[in-house]
Amino acid sequence: MRVTPCQTALAGAIGLNLLLLYCAWRGPGGSPPSCRPPRGVPGVTVLLRDFEEFENDLAGTARSFASLPVPVLVVAETAPYPPVPLPAGVDLLPLRPVADRPPPHPEFRIRTRHVALVPDGTRAVPGLLERMRDALEEDAGGEIRLVAAPVGSTPLRCLELRLEKREWTARYGAGTSGVCRAAEGPAVLLLRTRDLFALPFPLARPVPTSLFVQAAFRNWGLRLIPAAFPAARRPPISPHGRWKTENLAETRRRRLMRDLGVKREVLADGRERWYGCGKETARCFGTVHARTPQYLLAGRWTPPCCLRALRETARHVTGILETAGVRYWLEGGSLLGAARLGDIIPWDYDVDLGIYREDVGKCRWLAAAAATGEPVEDSDGFLWEKAAEGDFYRVHYSRSNRLHVDLWPFYPRGGVMTKDTWLGHPQDVEFPENFLLPRVPMPFAGFTAMAPNNARAFLELKFGPGAIENPEYPNPAVKRL
Repeated sequence: MRVTPCQTALAGAIGLNLLLLYCAWRGPGGSPPSCRPPRGVPGVTVLLRDFEEFENDLAGTARSFASLPVPVLVVAETAPYPPVPLPAGVDLLPLRPVADRPPPHPEFRIRTRHVALVPDGTRAVPGLLERMRDALEEDAGGEIRLVAAPVGSTPLRCLELRLEKREWTARYGAGTSGVCRAAEGPAVLLLRTRDLFALPFPLARPVPTSLFVQAAFRNWGLRLIPAAFPAARRPPISPHGRWKTENLAETRRRRLMRDLGVKREVLADGRERWYGCGKETARCFGTVHARTPQYLLAGRWTPPCCLRALRETARHVTGILETAGVRYWLEGGSLLGAARLGDIIPWDYDVDLGIYREDVGKCRWLAAAAATGEPVEDSDGFLWEKAAEGDFYRVHYSRSNRLHVDLWPFYPRGGVMTKDTWLGHPQDVEFPENFLLPRVPMPFAGFTAMAPNNARAFLELKFGPGAIENPEYPNPAVKRL
């Protein structure tokens, strides 16, 4: 069929109109990416992310930066409530999906090459964002990926930040080189847009901590500049507002650390913040299969909060046993950790103690658990029970947190220590009683525990020659060290 020029023109007009209609359509996350100009337009987009809905200076901060002029976006899960009168040209970027609309795509709303995250109550300074951008681009291709400028009259403090991923720990210290890894103090943070949205949690709160930790995982550097943004004069926050702010900040920080896989922060002054499990929560890992916890498969070791709970439980249990006159000794991997490190092995998930079976009745908690078959909670909140798997006992950190010490009842038979329950572990073997005649004190987990009198010979009987010098995961067939 022959197509006339009129038909060709008509088809072209229809196609152009359809394309224009498609590109004009907007959902809450902005127009489809194929219709947007490619990100990379020179300039800086200002994001206002760290603010509280109930008491803020959001309108004043937005008005100040919109006067530069630069694109300004208010970033929040939903529109702030109570409503904030935003200046003309300042847009809201919602992050929470809505069931009847397309999902939000914040990366599609930012067209500039650089983005600045500005804390609430900051006032703009003409040219300062450009100075920050130039400072970043001076090291184009290098390790500097963020630039920070202080807000207010107090200079920023340069910090070192070392992430010990295997140990679930973020460790801060005083910065000693020209490149910082974090900064202490309120700050405007500027980075390339592509870098921001390459992060798995680009807009998580609190923004500075989120960016510093994620940058440290990637070995990105931070440059501080001395020029400061003024802080707005604001009325004192109300007592109720202060209480809400502190509680929300703690909740956000805990959620962020959970997402980033950090259980402990060691601050520059030596103080610690803990984010993992505790007495009132479940432990940080689930049921262990094939003697290999899930965290080992993920390339991590036992979370530090779990090690702390195990140390506390071991100290408590050995103290109770000693007071009651129950003869006990470090067993298996716990003795191995004591001989190797004076502590729990960093990837172990329980503590093992041997006890003389005839001494069980001397301890009121063991005797009660044996008599009733039901768990018994002692006066310090530790839970004693007879194990369902066989003739041994467990002492849990709490009813909620089932980190535990296993107590294995042995008895002598012909000069050999044996027991009635064997779970098939390689180290689960009989041994001569003379290893316990006498028992000797040994440093373990921050206190002194009783141990066999020849730890090396005992361990090599259980684990094989060189057990102390050659560490290995509990089940090398599943995961090797």
